[in-house]
Amino acid sequence: MSAKRPSAEVGSGSASGGAATESWKLTLPCTKAEAEAIEVDMEALAALEPPPVLMTSEGIPDDPEDWRLDAYFEGKPDKATIAAIRALVPSAAKAKPEKVPDADWVTLSQQGLEPVRAGRFVVHTSAHDVADAPGIRRYRIEASQAFGTGHHETTTGCLIMLDRIRRRGARVDNLIDLGTGTGLLAFAGMHLWPRAYATATDIDGIAIDVTAENAETNGVPLGLGLGKLALTVADGTANALVQRRARYDLIIANILAGPLIDMAADVAAIAAPGGQLVLAGLLKTQANAVARAYRRQGYRLAERLDLGDWAILRLRKRRR
Repeated sequence: MSAKRPSAEVGSGSASGGAATESWKLTLPCTKAEAEAIEVDMEALAALEPPPVLMTSEGIPDDPEDWRLDAYFEGKPDKATIAAIRALVPSAAKAKPEKVPDADWVTLSQQGLEPVRAGRFVVHTSAHDVADAPGIRRYRIEASQAFGTGHHETTTGCLIMLDRIRRRGARVDNLIDLGTGTGLLAFAGMHLWPRAYATATDIDGIAIDVTAENAETNGVPLGLGLGKLALTVADGTANALVQRRARYDLIIANILAGPLIDMAADVAAIAAPGGQLVLAGLLKTQANAVARAYRRQGYRLAERLDLGDWAILRLRKRRR
């Protein structure tokens, strides 16, 4: 099962589902092909306010015709919203939304997750007692109102990529995580480069609150100094703190392909010459378009990691 919430910036960041005062659900049968296509078409729902949480699930195992889309809403959806969801599943018959008990559907979709090992990192929830091990950094990240527990391939891939960058001996003095979600990727960067300045942003204030809570849980210091994490609500790079602390020699952005392409010039403008850039939240079929957008801004593709249907890119900013 997969759960997604479209937003202006999502991925590890901005995929947040508020605890609804009135929750509604629309269920549509679909095929496997339609379920996979929903991953691409979610950007079309970014204008919905508040955006729904989408969950696709398999019915009969190995039957490509027996899948289902569940869309959860905060409040009763209007006709335009229902039409936008139905457009994702052309084969589905008409269906009416139904009211369901109040719940945080992002949290529910992530419950019961097993610990994940990615490079030198292990990510787990409080449901699992993970023992300390030499050379391993544990992070406890609860299923919450922000995306990025480490269990999605995009977040796992970013952790692996960050670990690889550190193993190559890269020096990082100033890093930023754009669209931080739970804060996990920013935490990992701080562990790998403990004397760096670190900044984490998200367009969603709830995600910033979640990151602050996770920082306290995992012993990550907050603040503006060396070895501390500065948090701010920001729409992309358009933020006074983000601009003041530029330029960054490591930028992490685990959001969606569309916003990544749109942000290419802005990201390049805050990057240090020779800086590292880790991009995720994009499907393998979207990787070339994303890489091409950044190549136009003076980046070169240094490495690509494919996990499932997803691609994680590492790029380097050319030195002028």
